Amino acid sequence: MTRDLTLHDAIVAGIAVAAGVAVALLLRVILRWLGERAARTAWEGDDIIVDVLRTVAPWAAVAGGVASAAAALPLTSQVGHTVNQALTAFVMLTATFTAARVISGLVRSVAQSRSGVAASATIFVNITRVGILAMGFLIILETLGISIAPLLTALGVGGLAIALALKDTLANLFAGVHILVSKTVQPGDYIRLSSGEEGYVRDINWRITVVEQLNNNLVIIPNAKLAGTNMTNFSRPEQKLSVTVQVGVGYDSDLEHVERITNEVVESVMKDITGAVPDHEPAVRFHTFGDSRIGFTVILGVGEYSDKYRIKHEFVKRLHRRYREEGIRIPAPARTVSLEQPAGEPVIPHPRASVEATG
Repeated sequence: MTRDLTLHDAIVAGIAVAAGVAVALLLRVILRWLGERAARTAWEGDDIIVDVLRTVAPWAAVAGGVASAAAALPLTSQVGHTVNQALTAFVMLTATFTAARVISGLVRSVAQSRSGVAASATIFVNITRVGILAMGFLIILETLGISIAPLLTALGVGGLAIALALKDTLANLFAGVHILVSKTVQPGDYIRLSSGEEGYVRDINWRITVVEQLNNNLVIIPNAKLAGTNMTNFSRPEQKLSVTVQVGVGYDSDLEHVERITNEVVESVMKDITGAVPDHEPAVRFHTFGDSRIGFTVILGVGEYSDKYRIKHEFVKRLHRRYREEGIRIPAPARTVSLEQPAGEPVIPHPRASVEATG
C-alpha cells in the first residue's frame, strides 16, 4: 500500500522539477557559449557535439527532474514504472530526432562538398532521416516492452503489396539514387534533355529532379524519366567548354590579316569579359568558299554553359567594330541570276513585270 501525499512530498517534488528546469536553462546558456567558441575552430566535430548536446542535455535535465519528483511522491510501483518508461521514451525520442537532424546535415554537407555547389541532393538526406527515425522508433518500442517481431513480420509480408502499390514511386526513388551514385548528373550541373528542356539541376529528391531554366522557370522531371532519356550534361566531365561563332568575309580580303585581327579580338574578349577563359588559345578555322564570302569558324572558351551568350554577344560587337576599323568587309548574301532567251522565240513578259511596267 502507498502512503498519503503530504505537503512535504509536494514541496520536494516541486523543488525537483524546478531544479531540473534550472539545470536545463543553465545548460542552454553554457552550451550556447560553447557553440560560439566551437564555431571559431577549424574542426567541425566540436560543432556537431555541441549541437547534439544543446538539444538533448536540457531535455534530459528536465526529464531527470520529473523523474526525481516522481520518486519523491508516494506513487504505486506500477505508476512509477510507467512514469519512468514514459520519461525514458521521451529522452530517446528527443535523441532520435536530434540524431536524424545532425546526421542528415552531415550527409547534406558531404553531398555539397562532392558536387561543389550550393544546392543539395535531398534524396540522400531524406533516406538518412527516415532510416534513423525508423530505427529510433523500433528501439523505443523495444524499450517500452513492446515486441517489434510482429511488426517486422507484418512489414515483411506487406512489403510486396506496398511495392506494387508504390511501383512508380519506388522506380523514381531508385532512379534518383542510381543517377547520383553513377555521377552522371549532380546538383549544379547544366543539362539538356532530348525533349528540349535545359537548365541547372537544383535538386534531386526521392521522386523528382528540379531543373531551373535560364529564365528562372522550374522544370519538374520524374527521376525515372530523367534516367531513361537522352541527355547532354554540359558540366561533365569538365565545366569549361568551347563555343563556335560562324563568320564570313569578302573574297577580296587578306585572310592572314583577317585571322590576325580576329585572334586579337578573341584574346581581348577572353581577358576582359567575366565568364570567359583567360588562358584560352584563339582558334580561327577557314572552311567554306561560299556564294559571296569565305566562311570560317571562331572558337571561344567559356567557363560554363550560361556564360556563352554573354561571351558571344561581346565578341560579335567587338569583331564588327574592329572589322570596320580595319576595312574588312563582311558582304551581305548576294546572287546574280542570268536569263538567256533562245534565238527566234518571242519574249513573254511576266505578268507582274508587265503590271509594274505599265504602272
